[in-house]
Amino acid sequence: MLNLYVKLATAFSSYGRKEDGATAIEYGLFAALIAAVLVGVVGVLGTEVQGIFQDVCDALKKEVCSLGTSET
Repeated sequence: MLNLYVKLATAFSSYGRKEDGATAIEYGLFAALIAAVLVGVVGVLGTEVQGIFQDVCDALKKEVCSLGTSET
């Protein structure tokens, strides 16, 4: 009888200490943080990269750059 009590007590004591769900939530929060940072970086650098490409396009020839647009 004492052996059964010890087995049950051991099983129930380890039941409350499982942290698998907390770890999954932490990974989810890290992924959301990384995604937010990437969106911010792309938003800031996107306009700068567009400006660089526009400068290169202007330096080449305006006729070449207007081929891809619908302006006539």
